[in-house]
Amino acid sequence: MNPPSSAHLLGTDMFGRDIFARVLYGGQVSLAIGLATAVLATTAGTILGLVAGAWQASDNILMRIMDGIMAIPGILLAIALATIFGGGISTVIFALAVPEVPGVARVVRTVTLTLREQLFIEAGRSYGDSPLRLLFKYILPNAMAPIAVQATYICGLAILYEAYLSFVGIGVPPEQPTFALIAPYLILYPSLVIGAVVLAVNLIGDGLRDMLDPRFALPD
Repeated sequence: MNPPSSAHLLGTDMFGRDIFARVLYGGQVSLAIGLATAVLATTAGTILGLVAGAWQASDNILMRIMDGIMAIPGILLAIALATIFGGGISTVIFALAVPEVPGVARVVRTVTLTLREQLFIEAGRSYGDSPLRLLFKYILPNAMAPIAVQATYICGLAILYEAYLSFVGIGVPPEQPTFALIAPYLILYPSLVIGAVVLAVNLIGDGLRDMLDPRFALPD
């Protein structure tokens, strides 16, 4: 193990591997897991939230299921699912996405309940638009700002949780480097990179919220 130098910016580990190169390579895996988790959780949560908000008959059933999932701490549920289904990137993505679905569903449900009483929805009904058309033409576009914020939050959180799972040995396979498996005893460098990535993802979320929120597009 060598300290940082001009030849190796972050030094080398006990096997002589360059830590900086491992951080860059491992970061690709962690980012892929974060993005895939965000897409899966956001898609599932959006669909469930739209259904719950639009049809009262399904609201109580879906929300009680979501409440049951939310009653379990997310990281514990992820650890349990990863343990049950074994390691692997696909399993980790699924295990990290499931605990985040209820949060997205509740946000989308709230937005749907608010928007469905607006005048432009009544206008759409008067023109004969079907319930599905109203959902996807009017309600969903107006819900994109909070959905985007939720997606970026989930992406950052998934990167952190993936590091936890890898650290306790139930994440991706050991031969596949991620932020946490680069050099556990040199955790400083991966931790700094994780912090920077999570901060950047959340800043992107704030920017998307401002860009997608119709209120910011109104003239002064």
